[in-house]
Amino acid sequence: MDKLTKLKKLLKDMQSVVVAYSGGLDSTFLLSVAFEVLGADNVLAVNAWSETYPSSEASAAKEIAEKIGAKFAVIDSGELENELFVQNNKDRCYHCKKELFSRLKEVAEKHGLKQVVDGSNKDDEKDYRPGSRAAEELGILSPLQEVGITKNEIRKFSKERNLPTWDKPSFACLASRFPYGTKITKEILSRLDQGEAFLRTLGFKQVRARHHGNMVRIEVEDIDIPRLVVERTKIVKKFGKLGYTYVTVDLIGYRTGSMNEELAEETYQ
Repeated sequence: MDKLTKLKKLLKDMQSVVVAYSGGLDSTFLLSVAFEVLGADNVLAVNAWSETYPSSEASAAKEIAEKIGAKFAVIDSGELENELFVQNNKDRCYHCKKELFSRLKEVAEKHGLKQVVDGSNKDDEKDYRPGSRAAEELGILSPLQEVGITKNEIRKFSKERNLPTWDKPSFACLASRFPYGTKITKEILSRLDQGEAFLRTLGFKQVRARHHGNMVRIEVEDIDIPRLVVERTKIVKKFGKLGYTYVTVDLIGYRTGSMNEELAEETYQ
């Protein structure tokens, strides 16, 4: 049995689901398959809004869900009200996901839906993700991960389904731009959001602006690093207005979870 068939069977057995839906590549694909298998009455896409995600992501998520045909709802994820999240220790993601998944379970109960699912995939097992502990504690399932579907396979399947997210760059919440131990504030989240949005207007598709006090460290794909230098005057001016004294380019280039590189090796075990 191929992976896509396994995924459909797994979802079918769940009978009805709330999909933790960001509008990104993974959750959009999961929503599409769940809608196909279970139908409109048994699937609800729930987008959790907060300052840790750009508002443009929320509006795009709604449009895509409507295109699929799925019911759509928005909740306030509330993680900035949680001091354990704001303190930004290495288990930050656990506290965020525990808050989010608890609220999604409430939504599922309210609507009489049996299971909450998220879009974690097989590749996510390679990174440090304390949020997976919250998912396990609260009984949240990750069907893509369970059947072993990788990010590249999700892109392939999404393209075959004509989903507009098939080539969408990977995105993680803006809290992942902070070094562990640096307090997360609405003001800095807004600065990073504006900075990354500006970089995208210059044509950079996959970007990260990592906050380091009065310095910002910019990550783009390897092939785009020379163009950062070409555009440096505009970029320095923009980030200067956003409050950064120093603007640096990460010569390693974009990679997921670069803030996790500072963690001790045992953290991953």
